[in-house]
Amino acid sequence: MSNLTGFVKRLRDIMRNDAGINGDAQRIEQITWLLFLKVYDAKEQDWEFDDDNYKSIIPENCRWANWAADDKSGKAMTGEQLLDFVNNTLFPTLKKLEITKDTPVNKAIVQTTFADANNYMKDGVLLRQVINVIDELNLSDYNEIHAFGEIYETILKELQSAGSSGEFYTPRAVTDFMAQMIKPKIGEKMADFACGTGGFLTSWLKELKKQILTTDDNKAYSNSIYGIEKKQFPYMLCITNLLLHDVDNPCVYHDNSLRHKVLNYTEDDAFDVVLMNPPYGGSEKNEIKSNFPADLASSETADLFMSVIMYRLKRDGRAAVILPDGFLFGTDNAKVNIKKKLLDEFNLHTVIRMPGSVFAPYTSITTNILFFDNTHPTEETWFYRLDMPEGYKHFSKTKPMKLEHFAPVIDWWDNRTEIAEDGFDKAKKYTVKQLAEDFGYNLDLCGYPHEEEEILDPMDLIQRYQEQRASLNAEIDRVLAEINALLTEAGK
Repeated sequence: MSNLTGFVKRLRDIMRNDAGINGDAQRIEQITWLLFLKVYDAKEQDWEFDDDNYKSIIPENCRWANWAADDKSGKAMTGEQLLDFVNNTLFPTLKKLEITKDTPVNKAIVQTTFADANNYMKDGVLLRQVINVIDELNLSDYNEIHAFGEIYETILKELQSAGSSGEFYTPRAVTDFMAQMIKPKIGEKMADFACGTGGFLTSWLKELKKQILTTDDNKAYSNSIYGIEKKQFPYMLCITNLLLHDVDNPCVYHDNSLRHKVLNYTEDDAFDVVLMNPPYGGSEKNEIKSNFPADLASSETADLFMSVIMYRLKRDGRAAVILPDGFLFGTDNAKVNIKKKLLDEFNLHTVIRMPGSVFAPYTSITTNILFFDNTHPTEETWFYRLDMPEGYKHFSKTKPMKLEHFAPVIDWWDNRTEIAEDGFDKAKKYTVKQLAEDFGYNLDLCGYPHEEEEILDPMDLIQRYQEQRASLNAEIDRVLAEINALLTEAGK
């Protein structure tokens, strides 16, 4: 276990001296493809032990043990020879591995993982030093591989400060809470259609693992997840993450969930559970919007993902989804139609309002967790405001949200009562008639009454302004339409 002490720091210190590494994102990506090959090599040793006929998809000269491992005989490649091999043999070979529809998932992931990967390092001697640190990991040791799983978590956390890569990491406290409240069952299959680094997938697996009693249970555990990730870097992180969690055939695909026509989905494309934090703040092109019914064709990515979830949730299935405030208060046509579909066709039973700094420092936009199921139309919805824990002014990289901060919600969950504090609603139940008719599908209820003035990142500020302007314009249009209808009626 001593090899793990300061693991990330050792790698960082070496890579700081390489002129090819420009910033945290490139450093983490460089570490990630090397870690993938090291972890995959350990897995292949297990598969070869279990199956005498196992044949690697990776040519012998490109397998980790044959080019990266240093037996201290002085023959290990380094310097220009190592750089030449990595750039002109390893990467071209792995990128061009032949994959067919019959290729097993545990083999196909090598090609998809390397499809858009890059070697940024330019100093072959430093690259050898990095490889040697990684090769020290003893991934045949059960205790060490599970301890390394914790180290890997620290690498994922670093994404929060690695520029735009921060969007791929949802705080572990949040994914664990959502998986815990959704109550996984052996035999169910869970999906995340924008799975990033696999946080929801691994939180689901952690909850499910508690129920494993038999060999069949273990097989069901390994086959219980499905993920899609559009971007190469988080896809690579996710695959490695799942291999570390004993999922030998990760059903995670490098694809864009929004490029498929939602009306073409059948029961075979549906899942028992969906856990997600859809990307938000982005906008999609018209060809993507054309994959959705006209009344649901929003420009906002989070809205489109909500439609995907509704079309791919099984009858009696359950979902927990993180969405920004803009979804709750938005009254533009697409958002209203999506919320109307949600309430008319699904049971939106709970909305948890989260504090604004949960995703700091990536974004200060306030988010919410929507819990719903595909059992019957909504009759009533509970809203609960989760306040900042005592002693915290806001969450930060050094003071992140913890699972224990959800304790008030967990205590309230099975014994729900309406709560008011200082004259403001903290927990309250609304009928679907109130949500639709009284509030016009504006679900911005039980919000934060005493918010201090906050200085947002300029892009967050622009996004919030655009959402509020669109919502206000839609509300003005609605009121004018009502007045116009009244005047028309009066003039008859």
